[in-house]
Amino acid sequence: MIIDLTDTTSSEIASALLKARRNAGSPAMGMVGTIVVVVDESSHHDAMKAANEAGREHPSRVLVAILRPGKGAPGLDAEVRVGEGIPGEAVLLRLHGPLAKVPESVITPLLLPDSPVIVWWPGGGPRVPAEDPLGKLGRRRVTDAAATRRASIDYSARAEGYAPGDTDFAWTRLTPWRALMAAALDQYPTKVTGAEVAAARGNPSADLMAAWLQSRLKVPVEQRNTRGPGVTAVRLFTPSGPIALTRPDGAVATFSVPGQPDRPVALKRRTTSELLSEELRRLDPDDVYAKTLACMVERDAMPDDAKTVGATARKSTAAKVTAAGKKVAQQAAGPKKSAAAAKATAAKKASAKKTTAKKSAAKKSAAKKPSVKKAAVRR
Repeated sequence: MIIDLTDTTSSEIASALLKARRNAGSPAMGMVGTIVVVVDESSHHDAMKAANEAGREHPSRVLVAILRPGKGAPGLDAEVRVGEGIPGEAVLLRLHGPLAKVPESVITPLLLPDSPVIVWWPGGGPRVPAEDPLGKLGRRRVTDAAATRRASIDYSARAEGYAPGDTDFAWTRLTPWRALMAAALDQYPTKVTGAEVAAARGNPSADLMAAWLQSRLKVPVEQRNTRGPGVTAVRLFTPSGPIALTRPDGAVATFSVPGQPDRPVALKRRTTSELLSEELRRLDPDDVYAKTLACMVERDAMPDDAKTVGATARKSTAAKVTAAGKKVAQQAAGPKKSAAAAKATAAKKASAKKTTAKKSAAKKSAAKKPSVKKAAVRR
C-alpha cells in the first residue's frame, strides 16, 4: 500500500502509518528499530532499496529524509509504504525550505518508541556524525568514506570527534578480511616482521586495514596501489614465509600459509544491504574501530620511511636456512671427497706393490730352476 501526502505534518504521517498497517491486517508493529537515511534526490531509490532488503533480516521502520534547503516556504511531502514486499514500514520524506535545516523536528515524532535508532548517510556523512542534529538521535551512526573524495581528511576529523556508536562502511567491508587474518595467526602463531596492503588507489578500506594491522601487530605496514577492485591483497611477513590473502577478481581469494597448500576462499564484494545488515546485528560501541581511527592519525604524521617494509623484514629465514644447509653440506662433502680420493690412491699403490712383488718372485723362481736341456746334458 502506498499513501501520498502533500504539504503534511508528522502527526498526519503517523496516522497514515497506523491506517496502512491496519488495512494490511497487521495491527502489531513487530519491528526492531528505526533506520533513518539521510540522502539526496538522485540516490534515494538505491538507499531505500538497500534499507528494505536489510529489513528482511531486521524488520524496521525506514525513514528516508531528502533535504531541500532553500529560501522558499517550509514544506513537507511524504510517501508512506506498507506491504508491497516491504518487511516493515517505509516513509519517504521531502523537507523543503527552512524545514530542511531542522530535520530532527520531523523525524523525532516518527521514531519507534523504546527501540534503537540507526542513522545512515549513504553519501558520505558529516565531518562529526555525533554532532549532527540527526546523528544525536542515533544509537548507531553509519557513514561511508568511499562515497566522498579526500577520505583521509574526513577520517582525521572523525577520529578527533569520535563518539561511541560511530562506524563506517569502509570499516564494515573489512570484517571478512580481518577475520581471516586473525584466524591465520591463531592457527599458525608466529612472529610478524612486517605487513603489506594492496588495493586500488584512494581506497579508504585499505587505509583502515593498514592502520588496524599496525595498531594490533606493532609492525610497519606498507600500502601498495593496484588496479583493484577494492582491496586485492594483504600479506603478513614472517620468518617462515608470508601469510597472504589475495583477491585479484573481487570474488574468490587465495589463502596462503607457509608449509601448507593454498586454499580458495569465497570473499566476494558485499552489497550495501549486506553491509547495513551487519551493522544492524551489533549496536554496541566498536572500540577496535576507535583505536584504528587513532592509529590512522598517527600514520598520517609518520614519515614515508616508517611506513615501508624493508627487504630484511620481507625475506624469510627459510631461504637463509636452506642456503646455510647447502653450505654446510658442501663443507661436509669436501673432506669426504678428499678421504675417498686418498683411499683410492692408497689402494692403487698397494695394488701396484703387490703386482711388482709377484713379478719379482716369479723372476727369482725362474732363475733358480734349471732348464731341461742342461738337465739332459748332465745325464
